[in-house]
Amino acid sequence: MAVSIEPGTLYVVATPIGNLGDLSPRAREVLETVDLVAAEDTRVTGQLLARIGLHRPLISLHEHNERARVADLVERLASGRSVALVSDAGTPLISDPGYPLVRECRCRGIRVSPVPGPSALAAALSVSGLPTDRFRFEGFLPRTAAARRALLDGLAKAPGTLVFFESAHRIGPALGDMAAAFGGGREAVVARELTKRFETILSGSLADLAGRVDGDPEQRLGEFVVLVAGAPAEATGIGPEAERVLGILAADLPVKQAATLAARILGLRKADLYRRILELKGGAEVPPE
Repeated sequence: MAVSIEPGTLYVVATPIGNLGDLSPRAREVLETVDLVAAEDTRVTGQLLARIGLHRPLISLHEHNERARVADLVERLASGRSVALVSDAGTPLISDPGYPLVRECRCRGIRVSPVPGPSALAAALSVSGLPTDRFRFEGFLPRTAAARRALLDGLAKAPGTLVFFESAHRIGPALGDMAAAFGGGREAVVARELTKRFETILSGSLADLAGRVDGDPEQRLGEFVVLVAGAPAEATGIGPEAERVLGILAADLPVKQAATLAARILGLRKADLYRRILELKGGAEVPPE
C-alpha cells in the first residue's frame, strides 16, 4: 500500500543506525514523497538517499542552526509543504537535533507524524540482558572529566538501568569514571557498532569492561552504547513510607501486581518490593515471573 503524504505535515523519520536493510518500506516511501528533507548533515543523508536510489531536496538542521531554521520550516509547513526530519542515524531527537522544530510545530497545531524504526537506545536495551522494565537514558556524557564525574556521582544511587551514548575517543575514560562512581563490581554492558559489520556486545563488571576496552584498540573504535545496572537496594532495607505503601497495596492485590504498582509509585526495584511483600504476607520467597 502506497504511503499517503498529508500536506503540511512534519514526518519524523527513523533511519538505519548501520545496516541499510533496517530502513522500513514506509520510511523509504515518505522520503521519496515529501517536498523537503531536513537533515542533521545533508552529506550523510545525501549518501543514504543515493544508496536507495533517491534524490530529494535537502536542508540542513543541526545543533548550530536549528533554532534559526525553525521559523523557515514552520512557514513551509504552514503553507502546505510536507517535510521529513531525519538525523544522521536512528530516531531523530534521541540525542540528535529536532526538538525546537517539533515543539514549535506542536504549539502551532501543525501535524507531526512519527515514522518509527531503528534506535540505538532500544536496540542496545533489547540485547543487554539488563532489566528493561525501568531505565534512565542520559544520552552523551559531558565532554570534560570534572563534569562527567559529577554527573555520574549523582547517578550512583539511581534505580533502574542507566543508558549512555559515548564516542570512541572518550569510551575509555568514561568507563573508568563509571567504575569509580558506581563501583567496579557494578554489572554493565558495552554495545559497539550495533547492526554494523564489527558489532560487539561485551558484558561484565565495570572494572572488567574498562580493562577489556583499554587493552584492545579494536574495542575503542566506532559508536558506543553503555548500559549500567541500577543501584542495588540499600542495605538498610525499605524505608517507612515504602513499607506503608506496600502494606496498603498488598492487602488488596496479588503479590506480583502489588510489587509492580509499588515499583512505579516508589521508584524502587520490583524484585526487592516483591520479596518484601512476601515477607509481610509470610509466604515462601518465589521469584516473580
